[in-house]
Amino acid sequence: MDGQTTHQRHMQRCEVCSSGKTCYHALQEKGLHIEKYSFCMYMCYLIYAPLYISGPILSFNAFAAQLEMPQKSYSLVRICFYGLRWCLAFFLMELLTHFFFYNAFAKSGLWWQLSPFQVFIVAYGVINFMWLKFFLIWRFFRFWSLVNGVETPENMPRCISNCHDLETFWKSWHASYNRWLVRYMYIPLGGSKRKLLNIWVIFTFVAIWHDLEWKLVAWAWLTCIFLIPEIVVKSIAKTFKATSALGEFFSYELGAMSGAVTISCLMIANLVGYVAGPSHIKLLISRMMEKEARFTLAAIFFTFYVAVKLMFHIGDIRQKV
Repeated sequence: MDGQTTHQRHMQRCEVCSSGKTCYHALQEKGLHIEKYSFCMYMCYLIYAPLYISGPILSFNAFAAQLEMPQKSYSLVRICFYGLRWCLAFFLMELLTHFFFYNAFAKSGLWWQLSPFQVFIVAYGVINFMWLKFFLIWRFFRFWSLVNGVETPENMPRCISNCHDLETFWKSWHASYNRWLVRYMYIPLGGSKRKLLNIWVIFTFVAIWHDLEWKLVAWAWLTCIFLIPEIVVKSIAKTFKATSALGEFFSYELGAMSGAVTISCLMIANLVGYVAGPSHIKLLISRMMEKEARFTLAAIFFTFYVAVKLMFHIGDIRQKV
C-alpha cells in the first residue's frame, strides 16, 4: 500500500482530519519545508521543556509544524477539562498512597509472609499504582504542552483495567514509546513476518532501557513467553469465522477465557518483575502450589473471566453508539 492510499484512508477514518483540522498523526507523516530542518530547530525540539523532562515522545515533524501553527484539535474548554481530570486523578493517587500499602510490602520483601490471596492483591495494587503514577506524570506534561499549543500523543489512552490482551496492554502503556519502537525497531526487524522473534529483541531492549537489572530482564522474557500463545491463538482466530449462533457463543467464551489467562500471566510477570524478583521465583512457585493458593488462583481466574466479558460488553455498546 503506497503512502497516498494510506493518507486517503486516514483522512476518511480520522474524525479530526475529516472535520477540516489536522491531527497529530497527519502532522507526523507530513513533510516540512527544507528550511525547517535546521540545527536551531533541532535544538528547540531537544530541549522543549514539556517533552525534555518527562513528557511523551513527539516526532520532529509534528513539533516543528505546530510552532508556527498551534494545534486546533483541543479547544480551550477541552484543555481546561483535561486539566481538571488530571487534578481528580492526583487526588485519587493521594487517597491510594494514604490508605493502601502495596508498595511497602513489595519494597520491604515481606510479601512472602502474606497469604497467596494477599500476594496477588499486592501485585494487582502495585501495577495499578504504577499505571496511575505514570498517568499523572505523562498527562501533566501533555497538559503543559497543550496549553503551549503543541499536541503530543497520549501515553495512557486506555485504563489498565480495560485491557484483556497483552498486545492492547502494551499499545496503551507508554503509547508514544510503543510507536517509536514500532517505527524504528519492529518494522526494520521484519514487522509481523518475524513477530515471534522480534518481541524478544524489543522487550529485552525495553528492559535494558529502563534499567540494567536482572529482575527487569526476567520480566521482559516472561512477557515474551506469555505473548507467544496469544500471537498464535490470534493468528488462528483470524482464519476462523463463526457461521452459527453456537459458533459465536463458543468464540465469545473462548475469547473471555483467553483474556482471563492473559491477565493472569501479566499478574505473574508483574510479581516476578516488581514484587518477588527472579531470585524468589522458586519461593513464589511453591506458594502457588499450596492448597489455599489453588483455590485463590481459581477464584481470581473466574473474576478475570467475568471482567473480560464485561469489557467485551462495553466494547459492543461503544460500537453500536
